[in-house]
Amino acid sequence: MNPAGKPAITLALSKGRIFDETLPLLKAAGISVLEDPEKSRKLIIGTSDPNLQVVLVRATDVPTYVQYGGADLGVTGKDTLIEHGGQGLYQPLDLQIAKCRVSVAVRADFDYASAVRQGSRLKVATKYVSIARDFFAAKGVHVDLIKLYGSMELAPLTGLADAIVDLVSTGGTLKANNLVEVERIMDISSRLVVNQAALKLKQEPIRHLIDVFSKTVAASQK
Repeated sequence: MNPAGKPAITLALSKGRIFDETLPLLKAAGISVLEDPEKSRKLIIGTSDPNLQVVLVRATDVPTYVQYGGADLGVTGKDTLIEHGGQGLYQPLDLQIAKCRVSVAVRADFDYASAVRQGSRLKVATKYVSIARDFFAAKGVHVDLIKLYGSMELAPLTGLADAIVDLVSTGGTLKANNLVEVERIMDISSRLVVNQAALKLKQEPIRHLIDVFSKTVAASQK
């Protein structure tokens, strides 16, 4: 409890698009973040609301921080949630921000359609192992999955893999590396996730944020 008697709540965000696109939602709730995470070295940042602080974590760690109570709520991509499994998380809202897609991409000179049709065993590099496994299993395509954490585009260029499964936004990075998008697996946007215990203990401030975010998202979709 802080001096005002209200429970302080902690929001986990990752730097980049999710952070930037969450700011207007906070603004709709009358909240501004007091420091720019690109300029500050701080990992915990205050806001204009003394009852809300922001913790900056890696995008892939947001669900874990929220699940285990390191943060009361967080904003994370659908892709990250699927890989995490979503255990112990209440997911009240699709915020419709940080939109992109998960797709399969290959070298421009690789005949993906023939390889799939002929039942070839594909080598696929990705950090989205669960998404890739489920997608190819549903298609009946045999794959060897290679887990990578970055520079996915290198895998087909160096012969490490036949294909990659990765996030695609504009497709510019693929094009620059002579890769082409051959299948769209799913559309991605970011979700609000809430720790279930925090929702009970700090119901009023968390419900208030959910309500404001919900109204703001609904208005933006009109």
